Amino acid sequence: MEKRSYFAMRRHQEMESSLLASDFHDFADAAKKLANHAIKLGGLGFGTTFLEWIASFAAIYLLILDRTNWKTNILTGLLIPYIFFTLPSILFNVFRGEIGNWIAFVAVILRLFFPKHFPDWLELPCALILLIAVAPSLFASTIKNNWIGDVICLAIACYLLQEHIRASGGFKKSFTEANGISNTVGIILLFVYPAWAILLYIL
Repeated sequence: MEKRSYFAMRRHQEMESSLLASDFHDFADAAKKLANHAIKLGGLGFGTTFLEWIASFAAIYLLILDRTNWKTNILTGLLIPYIFFTLPSILFNVFRGEIGNWIAFVAVILRLFFPKHFPDWLELPCALILLIAVAPSLFASTIKNNWIGDVICLAIACYLLQEHIRASGGFKKSFTEANGISNTVGIILLFVYPAWAILLYIL
């Protein structure tokens, strides 16, 4: 009788230890999967932020080119909404706050009362800051951080590319002429962020 109870107790202990080992194994697998997903999501998030910076600087680069000797016939005013939707959150929040309000206020005062002292090259940058400062939350929060904003950016990039190719006199000239190459590279960089962001939404 004692022998039987001893074996039963031993079997019960073995079952408990095997269940514990199985539970520990399942917990280790779950922790490993969670870590992998966190790394992947972190990588995607970093990639998205990095591409956002590239897209914004590419648009700013094209604006600067348009105000120099590399002037083109493309509608660079479309770069303002593009920058609005792709500007990284850190910079966007700075211009959305008190700093942006003061810059916009000073720009409007200068434009209204001292138009002769207001340089032409400042018009688009001031328009951008004014747009960021006064935009309703529907645009500043909802559409900016949504696939709708990404689609708008992609449409702007497509339009600017076809306009640039037409202004350059064809696809080949847009890649061979000196000023054509610099603008083409800048416009192609505009595609990177919205295409990546839309792909993430699809996946």
